Amino acid sequence: MRVIVVGGGVVGTMHAWQAVQRGHEVVQIEREAEARGASLRNFGQIWVSGRAGGEELDTALRARELWERIGAEVPGLGFRANGSLTPVRTDREYAVAETALARPDAAARGYKLVTAEEARQINPALRGAFEAALWCERDAAVEPRTAQLRLREALKATGRYTFLPGREVREVVAPGAVRDDHGDVHRGDAVVLATGAWLSGLVRELVPDLPVRRVRLQMMQTAPLGEALTTSVADADSFRYYPAYKSPALDALNAGQDQEPVAAAHKMQLLMVQRQDGGLTIGDTHEYEHPFAFDTLEDPYEHLTGVVEGFLGRPLPKIMRRWAGVYAQCTDTTRVVHRQQVADGVWLVTGPGGRGMTCSPAIAETTANELGW
Repeated sequence: MRVIVVGGGVVGTMHAWQAVQRGHEVVQIEREAEARGASLRNFGQIWVSGRAGGEELDTALRARELWERIGAEVPGLGFRANGSLTPVRTDREYAVAETALARPDAAARGYKLVTAEEARQINPALRGAFEAALWCERDAAVEPRTAQLRLREALKATGRYTFLPGREVREVVAPGAVRDDHGDVHRGDAVVLATGAWLSGLVRELVPDLPVRRVRLQMMQTAPLGEALTTSVADADSFRYYPAYKSPALDALNAGQDQEPVAAAHKMQLLMVQRQDGGLTIGDTHEYEHPFAFDTLEDPYEHLTGVVEGFLGRPLPKIMRRWAGVYAQCTDTTRVVHRQQVADGVWLVTGPGGRGMTCSPAIAETTANELGW
C-alpha cells in the first residue's frame, strides 16, 4: 500500500510511522521547509494526569505506551518517564487533589497525594512553599523541537519513506490522489490530511462547516536551570482546566478561591517541563476569540514567572525565548479528534487540541486500524 500524508507535524508524522511500521510506502508532504506549528510550540509533555475518563484517558494511556515503545526505537526523541507534580497551597486545592484519588481510574493514572517533603524527595528543585502535591507517575515527556526530525530520520532509514517539504497540497484530483502547488500529482491508496491548525484552503473547500476551532497560546523558555527538574510541574489552576478534576471539590475551589486576575483574564495554568539542555519550557495562556492578536503580552509571562519562582524558591533563569502558537481543537471538546472521510480515498484528521502531542501515536494507530492498513 502507498499512503500520502499531508502535514509534517506530530500527528502527520505518527500516521507516517504507523504506515511504515505496517510495511507500507509513505510520501509525507509539508507546506513549510519544516513543520512550524503547534507540534514544535508545545511542552513535549505526554500528559495523562488531567485527561477526561473514558475514550480520552484510554487514548492517552495507549499513546503513553506507544511513546515509550517508539522512544526505545528512536532514542533521539528524548522520551523520559518523568511523571508530574502539582503542588497545592490551600485547603481547597488539597481537597481537589484528594478527591482525584477517589476516581475509579486513579491507579491507571498513577495518582498519589504526597506531602511537601515527599514531593521534594521526588523533585529536589521544588524548594518553595507548598503544603502537598498530586503525583502522577504516568506522565512523561519528549523533545518537541526535534521529535519530528528524529522520527523522519528513522523513517527514511527504512527505504519506504519520502519527505517532500515546501509543497502545499491544493486539490484532490482523483480517489487517493492530490495535486500540490508545484503541479505534481501524488497518488496513493489512501491520503491522510493531518494539517493541524491550517484549516483554510483545501480543508475549507472539502469541509466548509468543519466542527473545529483554533486556539492560541503563549509560552516561554529559560536558560538552563543549573540543576535537574526531575518531574513536570503544574499548578492548581490546572485543576480548573483539565476535565479529570471535575468534582464538588473543584466547584468549591472555583466558588471560594478566585484565580489571580491575570490568570483568569488569559485562561491560564502553569505547566513546566525541563528540556534536555536544562532550560525550562513554561506556559500557558488560552485565547479562543478570533481574530487572534499578532503580538504577545507581558503580563502572563510575569504571572508565570512569579508562580514558578514560588515553587522553586529561587529566581527563574533568564528568559531566552517567548512565543505564541495556534492549535486546532474540536468544538465538542469531549472528542479526542475529528476524523472524517472527505473524498474518495481521502481522510481528514485534525482537532486534538492540547492533546495532540500526548495522543498522536494512538490517534494514528486508530486511523490505521479503521482504514485497514
